[in-house]
Amino acid sequence: MNVISRALVGSVLLLVPAAAQANDYREKGKVAQVAGKAMAVTPPRDWNKLSGKPGKYAETWTLDGEQLNDVTFFGGVEPGQPLIRERSKKHEPLPKFGATTLLVEVPELLAGTYRAASKSGVFQVVGSKPDPFLGQPGILFNYEYTDEDGLPRKGEARAATIAGKLFMVTFDAPRLHYYDRTLGDFRSLTQTIKLAK
Repeated sequence: MNVISRALVGSVLLLVPAAAQANDYREKGKVAQVAGKAMAVTPPRDWNKLSGKPGKYAETWTLDGEQLNDVTFFGGVEPGQPLIRERSKKHEPLPKFGATTLLVEVPELLAGTYRAASKSGVFQVVGSKPDPFLGQPGILFNYEYTDEDGLPRKGEARAATIAGKLFMVTFDAPRLHYYDRTLGDFRSLTQTIKLAK
């Protein structure tokens, strides 16, 4: 019995470092390179970077867990590329950012991506307005959708095109409680985003 117990304890201890490294800590006030080092962010509070990358040009941060508040940075998406990784380019293609995509079309690009990726037809842009982002003319837009589990969610995004590439940051959270509770944290975070040098 002692041998089995020691083996189990040893196995658990081996797993702890891997689990602990699954997410990276982003400390308040310390500059962090994001989205393939395309942008730099100085978080006004502590965040967690999730280990999984949603796409070549993207990374995700959270305060309380991915399903509770999700900030995704998209850094320098090139023309002809999707926002996130495609499961199957042939059978489940995603909308692509194009060289002629206008800022006013970016909300629909995000909507199409969500619809295709989650197989949910429920996604609605509920408002948009011009808003400078990364020192360039940009757009701020709000949206609502229902996720695969039927949970109503809300989101806000800021985007700009720079040198023909798309830079965007999105915030998603359940409509009840978490969205209103952490929207201010998202907005404070986006005020610190700069193009990486």
